[in-house]
Amino acid sequence: MVAVGLFTAPVAASAGPLDLYVERTAMAAADLRCGFFDAGLRAALEAGRVQTRNAALRSGASADDLSRADARARASARTVVCDSEPVIAAAAHVRNAFAGFAKLRQITYPGETADWRADRTSSADVHRWRLAQQTDFAGGQMVFGLAGRDTRPVLLALASFADGQAPYGARLVLRDSGRAGQPYLDLRGDQDLSRRLPPAGALRTYAAEARSKAGLDLRPETMGAGWAFRFPAEAAQRLSTLHPREAVAVEFLFTEGPPVRRVYVEVGDFAVGHAFLRMAAR
Repeated sequence: MVAVGLFTAPVAASAGPLDLYVERTAMAAADLRCGFFDAGLRAALEAGRVQTRNAALRSGASADDLSRADARARASARTVVCDSEPVIAAAAHVRNAFAGFAKLRQITYPGETADWRADRTSSADVHRWRLAQQTDFAGGQMVFGLAGRDTRPVLLALASFADGQAPYGARLVLRDSGRAGQPYLDLRGDQDLSRRLPPAGALRTYAAEARSKAGLDLRPETMGAGWAFRFPAEAAQRLSTLHPREAVAVEFLFTEGPPVRRVYVEVGDFAVGHAFLRMAAR
């Protein structure tokens, strides 16, 4: 009965984000069994699935709620008959709904305090931001996100400081899900991102792997000379697993003046944008 309910018709327009997450997860699981979609549309469906996951979290769903929804959806997909008329009709609906999305090259994902801008335009010889959030902070500017020439961008923080100081290093600080299974969110109408990090004992730190002067291809027009720091690929994967209302911090390290300057980044739809970029690899 669950399978019939999920596959005979799309979820109603009045359905909540958790219902949409169940629908898209079930269809993605059914596709793995039945091969309904090509690679491009399959990737588009995954990006949409991640977006409904984040929407459900923003609306108050817990990690346990998502886990139960995921189990329900995958269980229903295991029972469907691939060539049955209702399932074929449901797959056709998804194909029509996501065909246009799969052709998009640029998209902006709004956040509470900042946006993520995604760009999967092909460019074999020019570095560009693929997924970026720009932040103005006291004493400087930063762009943080994924950048590169091709479909395998790297995680970068590019920053400029008004006093001209050059950081010798940087580190990315985020919640360690092994120590803190739930996010620390102070959401009492306060958009101060510093309140959305856990205490020091529940943090994980990734040191930058490389440092270089910021090139003109990645530096915004409003930014003066700056420095770029590259973080490990694992850090990007960890960032994709966090709650969209959480924050992470980039800490820049100096030999003069304050030894550490911290800049905050809203997690937002980073995971959705990351999934959108992976569409380009197919």
